[in-house]
Amino acid sequence: MASAVAAAPAVAGTSVPVTLPLESLETVVPLEAPALSTGIPVLVPGAPEAPRHVTGRLLPEGTVPQVPFTGEVPKTLLELPVENVLGEGNLGVAAAGSEASDLKLSSPGASVGAPLSAPRPDHFGQPEPVLPELAVLTPSVVGDPVAHLLLS
Repeated sequence: MASAVAAAPAVAGTSVPVTLPLESLETVVPLEAPALSTGIPVLVPGAPEAPRHVTGRLLPEGTVPQVPFTGEVPKTLLELPVENVLGEGNLGVAAAGSEASDLKLSSPGASVGAPLSAPRPDHFGQPEPVLPELAVLTPSVVGDPVAHLLLS
C-alpha cells in the first residue's frame, strides 16, 4: 500500500509547463524560430451535487449529477524576433501572450423521469403510466482569459 502511494505522481500546480521546440523550423523557413512556452491544464474534480427529491416525482432530479472541475488556463508566451529589413540586426522581439486565469467547468448530467406517475389517491394509490421525461444538463466552461501583444 505504501509503495502505491509513493508511486503516485504529485501535482505541484494546476498546470504542467510545456516549452515547444520550434528550432527545426529554421531548416525549412529562413527565419529565426519563435519561442513558445505554455502549459497543459490539470483539472481537479470536485464533489458532485447529490440528486434532489422533488415532490410528485418517483425518481430524484439530477439522476446523473454534473461533476464540477477547477483548473487554471496556463500562461502562454510566443516570442518572435523581428529582423530589420533595411540593415543588420533585429528591431526587437514581438510577443503575444496570455496570463494565467482560473477555469471552472462542469460535466454534462441528466435528469430522468419515471414512466409512472406518483401514487394517485383517486386510483386507490396506484400509479398511472405517463410519458417518460429526459433532461440533459449542459456542460459549462467559465473562465476569464486576458491576452496581450507587444513589441520590445
